[in-house]
Amino acid sequence: MSPQTGGIYEAIFHLTQHLHNAGVMSQVLMPSEAQLQGSVASWLPVQASFHGRVVVGPLQWAPGFAKAVLSAEADILHTHGIWQHPSFLALQWKAQSPRPHVASVHGMLEPWAWHHHAWKKRPIWWLWEKRNLESAALLHATSIQEAEGLRQRGLSAPIAIIPHGVDLPALVERPAQTSGCRTALFLSRLHPKKGLPLLLEAWARVRPVNWRLRIVGPDKSGHRDELQRMAAGLGIRDCIEFSGALQGVEKSAAFRQCELFILPTHSENFGIAIAEAMAHQLPVITTHGAPWEILETERCGWWVPVSVDSLASALDDATRRDPADLASMGARSRQIAAAKFCWQVVAGQFIDAYRWVLDSGAEPANIFKP
Repeated sequence: MSPQTGGIYEAIFHLTQHLHNAGVMSQVLMPSEAQLQGSVASWLPVQASFHGRVVVGPLQWAPGFAKAVLSAEADILHTHGIWQHPSFLALQWKAQSPRPHVASVHGMLEPWAWHHHAWKKRPIWWLWEKRNLESAALLHATSIQEAEGLRQRGLSAPIAIIPHGVDLPALVERPAQTSGCRTALFLSRLHPKKGLPLLLEAWARVRPVNWRLRIVGPDKSGHRDELQRMAAGLGIRDCIEFSGALQGVEKSAAFRQCELFILPTHSENFGIAIAEAMAHQLPVITTHGAPWEILETERCGWWVPVSVDSLASALDDATRRDPADLASMGARSRQIAAAKFCWQVVAGQFIDAYRWVLDSGAEPANIFKP
């Protein structure tokens, strides 16, 4: 629940803010972590609070947190993510009252995630996680692909397909490149799932003239050091820049100071950074590990198989294009982001889903029917 944790934080933070703007009261409850205590004020006017001390770190198991959740006077419990204490609490919530439970899985049952550290996840799946998700009033998926994946895990609960949202930045003229060097941007967590080794190999193969690759994001478990060693070994260290995590104005500036966005991921249920890049008028290269076929159908990017060969081909095509051509692709990206992913639209879809599970509204059109 820190900005440094990436997409899930961004999704929950902005969703609750826009729900509040639409008249829906949200209370955000989190297990207590000392390094996050100073972030409570940033959630206002949404009420966020910490409860209990985590006693089992990998599960974020906190007895005081359990008490706070189970005593909350809310109409709906909406949990985010799986494999940890909130899933077990959701089962208790449903056992003690008929109030509905909505579960956002956030890609944690996608094939790559399902097999990553499987030895830890399988016992939890059979002990409580499958029962928790199957008994939810509604599951939330961000794409048809994720919804199909939930069905493949044997889950029959209703599924609402609602994308993550983005705030649309003001349209500004992209600054001219004074150095003669153009910039491609990666912005996400530095994690093996994100496919950066594939991108570095593709970059070394293409070696685009007068281009640099800027890698922005928080480091996870020393992955940055591995990538820096790899870049040096490939002989491309001089055209790769590592910037660390950026937020707010600095993050927006990073989008505006490049001409191309790349996310070479192995697995995403959505890929919120892609939607953010589109909102900033950027063409995008990503892989079939993310559900972004729309990049190809709407001619605003490249959607390629997860491989060095495919990434290298897309990178070669993109970096050979005239800046005006990339700008036209970016303009189409912005139009799609405004129509499909702006937070006002997304929050409205969640409100319709909440009303439906409370039996106070019609079934939304985005309920997945296999």
